[in-house]
Amino acid sequence: MRFLFYSHDGLGLGHTRRHLAVAAALAELDRTASILLATGADFISRLGVPRQVEVLKLPGLQKIGNENYTARHLQIPGSEIRALRSALLLATVKAFRPDVVLVDKHPFGASGEFKAGLQALRRQGGRAVLGLRDILDEPDQVLREWRPYQMQHRIAKHFDQVLVYGERAVFDPIREYQFPADMTERTRFCGYVVNDEHTVVVPDPQPPFPGRAGRPRPVVLATAGGGEDGFKMLETFIRAAHGAPWQGCVVAGPMTPDVELAELERLAEQFGVIFRTFVPHLALLFDSADALVCMGGYNTLTEAVFHGIPTVCVPRTVPRTEQLIRAEAFARLGLLQVCRAVELQPGLLRKKIATALREPRSGLQAHAKSHLKFDGARQASRYLLQLGHEAADQEALPALVAA
Repeated sequence: MRFLFYSHDGLGLGHTRRHLAVAAALAELDRTASILLATGADFISRLGVPRQVEVLKLPGLQKIGNENYTARHLQIPGSEIRALRSALLLATVKAFRPDVVLVDKHPFGASGEFKAGLQALRRQGGRAVLGLRDILDEPDQVLREWRPYQMQHRIAKHFDQVLVYGERAVFDPIREYQFPADMTERTRFCGYVVNDEHTVVVPDPQPPFPGRAGRPRPVVLATAGGGEDGFKMLETFIRAAHGAPWQGCVVAGPMTPDVELAELERLAEQFGVIFRTFVPHLALLFDSADALVCMGGYNTLTEAVFHGIPTVCVPRTVPRTEQLIRAEAFARLGLLQVCRAVELQPGLLRKKIATALREPRSGLQAHAKSHLKFDGARQASRYLLQLGHEAADQEALPALVAA
């Protein structure tokens, strides 16, 4: 069977990392599956691509506001980059002829770039699946964006299944985003998707800080995910680390703007903080660090609570509040602390880190696994395989009738 995974990747690496996790689980369940992953992410090869997965690199997009994108590298207008990507996606669907297409978050792609591809898929007899992270945004905002397009009904019309990468008990999109009955009946909750970093081969296994037995004080790790909008949080962390009884370590992210990257590196050297621009499989460090300071992106936060690392989360609130909603939901479960961006300053952050360092991580990990399911990638791949078999059986039926 053939599977096409598509994500627009206008901001950060989360969409691509989620798809890589599902693709790895799918490849493990079906060794004969062919999986093509279409993405605009620049650093995908460094994230670990499973053997059965091929990457179709799309020209990069950059998100500059809700539903507003521009070319990341090419010096062409937004309308042209969308037309280019749309044409590439349509040609891919026609030539690759996938049995199942998995779309991440945006049902029809950024600015509708995948609409023609989905229409071609339907004409070819393929199945379409929409994957949604646990929280999209404040419900009122999502409904304002969806209402003019009757988006819930369009999703139900064009998609055979909706996979939610989360727990209904934590956040219920069916209720909050007013799914109609025909969309609700095809919605499946998979649990949280966690990348299994221990299955990948790390090209440079040398960690940025020594192991527990070889260091004189605790290590606190700070990460801003892709890094496009984490400057303020990382700058505050570096200042909080100055003179602290713990060693600070910053991983800025591969998409950090050059000017901000240079300033963070300068500050880190000034205040004695370990600094790295990019660590491809960052979650591998979560077991050896003593605490984590991060933003509230889906992948980082779910991996943090999965590993049981004491965490202080500084969620982004612009252009969407989904990180804040997720962080506060996890905080209510006793899994982490929240530091709102409006109150972020070195003194408060240092106090919260001190509290985190007193947390017994074994208790945190057990608590997380008692409240949340983390097999979302495997559950999602099972649903995709089931749909793939249905599509293949349906395609074979006319040939059997003719015979």
